[in-house]
Amino acid sequence: MMSDIELPIFPLPLVLFPGVRQPLHVFEPRYRDLLRDCLAGDRRFGLSLLIPTPGTAGVPQPGDVGCTARIQSHHPLPDGRSNLLTVGENRYVLQRLVERDCAYLVGRVQFLHDETAEAEFAGITRRVREQFSRIISSFDDTGGMPGVSVHPPEDPEGLSFAVSAALDLGLATKAQLLRLTSTATRLERLHTLLQPLVRDAAKRTTVRKAAKRNGRRHAPTCSGE
Repeated sequence: MMSDIELPIFPLPLVLFPGVRQPLHVFEPRYRDLLRDCLAGDRRFGLSLLIPTPGTAGVPQPGDVGCTARIQSHHPLPDGRSNLLTVGENRYVLQRLVERDCAYLVGRVQFLHDETAEAEFAGITRRVREQFSRIISSFDDTGGMPGVSVHPPEDPEGLSFAVSAALDLGLATKAQLLRLTSTATRLERLHTLLQPLVRDAAKRTTVRKAAKRNGRRHAPTCSGE
């Protein structure tokens, strides 16, 4: 288990989950500096959820959750901006911001780990996987949503992170899921959250099938004359 460490902090209004890829566009000078320093080091920074509220001045607060992001690819642009592809690695809680001689934020973070002693996963894992499959397959005839894998990880923890990341559950809800340290609890919470989405998926599937039948019914015919 890793000890607490200090990380460059990139605050954004999004929640990154372990094992999930996240493209980023870097344009502000201070984050160009952060990127330069990360590329010269271990290519890792902390992506902290930022939901601006009165009095926070757009700065993450102690107790806020985040996830380390590892830079997988870096594509610099001619004007100094950059496009990145990152992948989430380790969840953390921000302990405090620390003073450093740099333009970007640096924070001391405490890592979060799911409990190793869990209840039986098979039932709830199967239910969440089935719910997720129904939802993503309801959007089109190719069997999935654009940019979302139809084959999430097999392990329960990885599945819980992939499903949490893929669906539009709201930032506050995603932050709660990120903070949980029990895979079983996260899966149970997802099972509840996905129930209305499954009902919507069933309606979409019914409408799409009806539209296809109507299209065939009214398709023009060609005469042999």
